[in-house]
Amino acid sequence: MLENMNEKCAVVGIYGCEDASKLAYFSLHALQHRGQEAAGISSSDGKKLHTIKNRGLVMRVFNEKNLATLSGNNAIGHTRYSTAGDDSILDAQPVFARYDLGEMAIVHNGNLTNAEEVRNALIKKGAIFQTFMDTENLIHLIAKSEKEKLIDRIIDAVQRIEGAFSLVFLSRTKMFAMRDRHGFRPLSLGKLPFGGYIVASETCAFDLVGATYIRDVEPGELLIFEEGEEPKSIKVFEPTPKHCIFEYVYFARPDSHVFGQSVYQTRKNMGQELARIQPVEADLVIPVPDGGVPAAIGYSQASGIPYEMGIMRNHYIGRTFIEPTQEMRDLKVKMKLSPMTDIIKGKRIIVVDDSIVRGTTSRRIIRMLKEAGASEVHMRVSSPPTTDPCFYGVDTPSKDKLIAANMTNQEICDYIEADSLAYLTEETLLRSVNSNITEEKYCTACFTGKYIV
Repeated sequence: MLENMNEKCAVVGIYGCEDASKLAYFSLHALQHRGQEAAGISSSDGKKLHTIKNRGLVMRVFNEKNLATLSGNNAIGHTRYSTAGDDSILDAQPVFARYDLGEMAIVHNGNLTNAEEVRNALIKKGAIFQTFMDTENLIHLIAKSEKEKLIDRIIDAVQRIEGAFSLVFLSRTKMFAMRDRHGFRPLSLGKLPFGGYIVASETCAFDLVGATYIRDVEPGELLIFEEGEEPKSIKVFEPTPKHCIFEYVYFARPDSHVFGQSVYQTRKNMGQELARIQPVEADLVIPVPDGGVPAAIGYSQASGIPYEMGIMRNHYIGRTFIEPTQEMRDLKVKMKLSPMTDIIKGKRIIVVDDSIVRGTTSRRIIRMLKEAGASEVHMRVSSPPTTDPCFYGVDTPSKDKLIAANMTNQEICDYIEADSLAYLTEETLLRSVNSNITEEKYCTACFTGKYIV
């Protein structure tokens, strides 16, 4: 269970399909786990763009009445997770603007590492910004480009930005999808059953609307969608893949395929590797729901130790106020997670989680299990220690708030009050995702501090 480490958003694009905004709406439901604080959709009817966005969950932002105003066969959508103090409605997406070639909307998953530099240069040239989003830089870069065609302006704009970006652009008649040269964030292409195409951050969106997966948008690739034509591909950058490995560890839904692989199977692999390299004698393997479930199943299968759902999660507890006292913080954990006392009492427990960020929630869970009667609680983590913040589209605590950056393994074990603590290594994590380690296809900066950009 991650503590204050969140994927910032998800994107979806629907092209060439009647009631495109409704399909975008359902797709955003499937992607809601990637962002819960704001949602938006822009649609195009061939003449103009229509946009609705607001703070809140997808089902709260949209209803049958306002979806009916999002007419047209093309639409893009976005769900957003905002950082503290940065939750203005102005910062919700899509970002919409009118400029000399007409109208445009953009959705973005990722983070531009040179955003401030680009923004300051644009301001000096007279640009007036309405938001604090790095995505707005692209609107200004496109509007100020001296290229005549929109496609050339988009290429010109993305060649001036750095960092992580999976982007979908919508004009009055066309849609464009683009990934950065490293492919940090996922983006997949699918075919809709009744005609038209879909691009989305995860393939779980395809399953909901009945789309067929075609392939991933390649790192550095720009796809152009035009009426009556197959998507065209332009290689804007030479690809140098560095996929975010935390998509496998935590962010993606287990029923998705990201970077060409099953998330569920990959997490089971992590648990199996964890059992091989970090065994311990115990009576039961239990997961921290929901993130630790596949890895705990894998650990159980590889170790032969029985698997049980020893902790139940209340799915109806959302984000609440920040409690001022330790007692209230502990109560909040109990509201979300409840121990199965009959299963746990008198047992030696291996509890499997996907990561430890600050350590506070892990400590409360272990206390809860021991209060329920567990004789021993051994913590096993299906990723390496998180020692460094991410700058590529993940909201991560600063280094001084990351427990593994400031304590030894034994100190963390003592702090969370576990009987033992062990993690996956970077090598075994890469082996779990079936990576040829020498290819270095994945970004592991949050575990190593080796930043790509």
